Amino acid sequence: MSYATTEIASKEILSDNPVHQRLYFPYEEAAKVIKGKVLELGCGWGRGVEKLIAACDHFTGLDKNTELIKALQEKHPTHYFNTVNLPFLDEFEDNSFDYIVTFQVIEHIQDDHKFLKEAHRVLKPGGKIFLTTVNRVYSLSRNPWHIREYNTQELKSLMEKYFPTVETKGVGGNDKVWAYYEENKASVNKIMKWDFLDLQHRLPGWMLQVPYEILNRFNRNKLLDGTGGLAAEINWDDHYLSDEPEKCIDFFFVGTK
Repeated sequence: MSYATTEIASKEILSDNPVHQRLYFPYEEAAKVIKGKVLELGCGWGRGVEKLIAACDHFTGLDKNTELIKALQEKHPTHYFNTVNLPFLDEFEDNSFDYIVTFQVIEHIQDDHKFLKEAHRVLKPGGKIFLTTVNRVYSLSRNPWHIREYNTQELKSLMEKYFPTVETKGVGGNDKVWAYYEENKASVNKIMKWDFLDLQHRLPGWMLQVPYEILNRFNRNKLLDGTGGLAAEINWDDHYLSDEPEKCIDFFFVGTK
């Protein structure tokens, strides 16, 4: 099962591979730690669902996409999936889950305070939330699907309002990962030179979503053909947890209740 947009990134579309592998890496890290009852906020098409299910006793996956949730429930009938309008978790009682994972979701949530407050509420005492989101410093253009993006201190300060302990790490990458990033950066900069009126920052997000998707797909296909096979070669284990989140494309923060 996949979902063929550049924002969600499919494992089956070769030009999406560098993004898919970077987004899959946190599931490998979380699976080393999680156990008991696990909740994923924003499970999407299930990029890492099977990895998490194999590591815990019971898995709950939530997302706004009804079609994807239905497919995941059919595939994993002994676990629980449901559609939800995040950040609201009214369905669940306080202290219900041992762990929460939420990867590349908070940047899409209008009320990020409510999002973290609800996550804290449904976690058991001592429970942990694993959260990733893009580091704004490394964004190459405005993403019209994102409500906001954070720098290191902004995200740390936000999480510390709801979790007494916050561990700040990032998703680091080896030379292959950064070589692709630099190729991508150069390519995006060439495209953005045509935006001499700075429309990406002046227009409302909904007006930019279609052109963003078209140009993003064009750019990824171009990079697939122009990087000498690099885009297809990147794997999840070309990434690692870094103690310098400010130097990473994505953050990997852990909050403990």
